[in-house]
Amino acid sequence: MMMYFKRVVLKLFTRRMSSVTLKDVRDARERIKDSIHYTPVLTSTYLNTLSGHSLYFKCENMQKTGSFKVRGALNAVRSLTVPDPVIVTHSSGNHAQAVALAAKLSGYKAHVVMPENSLDVKKNAVLGLGAQVSYCTDKEKSRQEVADQVLASLSGKGVFISPVNHHDVIAGQGTIAIELLEQVPDLDVIVVSVGGGGMISGIAIAAKGINPNIKVIGAEPAAADDCANSLEAGRLIPNQDESPQTICDGLLVSITELPWSIIRKSVDGVIRVTDEETIAAMRLVFERLKVVIEPSAACPLAAVCTEKFKELFGMDKSLKIGIVLCGGNVNLLTLSNLMSRVATTDK
Repeated sequence: MMMYFKRVVLKLFTRRMSSVTLKDVRDARERIKDSIHYTPVLTSTYLNTLSGHSLYFKCENMQKTGSFKVRGALNAVRSLTVPDPVIVTHSSGNHAQAVALAAKLSGYKAHVVMPENSLDVKKNAVLGLGAQVSYCTDKEKSRQEVADQVLASLSGKGVFISPVNHHDVIAGQGTIAIELLEQVPDLDVIVVSVGGGGMISGIAIAAKGINPNIKVIGAEPAAADDCANSLEAGRLIPNQDESPQTICDGLLVSITELPWSIIRKSVDGVIRVTDEETIAAMRLVFERLKVVIEPSAACPLAAVCTEKFKELFGMDKSLKIGIVLCGGNVNLLTLSNLMSRVATTDK
């Protein structure tokens, strides 16, 4: 039995580190479409005028578990061939919830490693989905160390699904672009938040596979700007700070090898945004689109409103820009505190 698991694990490792294609993304869509929402696209005349472009907001904050992450998690879990596995992962919250749901829908157990300082709304959601939770420190290295300890305790039954460095996760996230380009076929640009790089790499594969001329731009917290640094240097440069200080709790991890191999070829640029710019964008979405998003989801709109974006694309009103609102998992107290920071600045 142990030899069987070793062969399966080797096969899984080889697959999860292989390149991702448009066919993989389309296959992922067929695999998961019965269990996810076809999320809406919203528009705002006010935000179009403010930005100087036509903006189309893909509302993954309305996705099951409150974020896009369920796409990749479901695709990865449904691609497994291991009998009765225990799904193991680490996450500050959104991937954790997604894996917990994917495991539950498949009849599997899940064991999730979360930082001790994860938002209570995210911890409670993971526990509510029936997953077992172990806690780590807020340092990126601690996440993997505790996950490895969990895997070792499972005697070969554990299967690790990385939040980002996984073929099937990236393919699942790419289904966002397939939907968005069905809803708005003539988009010129898609702007995507960047944390570990799984979402932007999947979207880049799908979007450029459908339309080679489309531009894919990343939006990244200035305090956790490893993707921007890596693109500028032409090589992978992880975050030097193991605990980046930013309100974007979903964008703290560094990009890893597999997403980077896609990003360096297929992403056209990354724009850094400050926490203040992110909070201002959250408020605009709340007031003008009437939807709630978490800070990580506000980075793309913040990026579109920067001078850097204007330098890249000017103020062409005919330019059609897709903005992915990647999640809405924020508690009311945090939201109130962030909005009050903007209100104080306005005075």
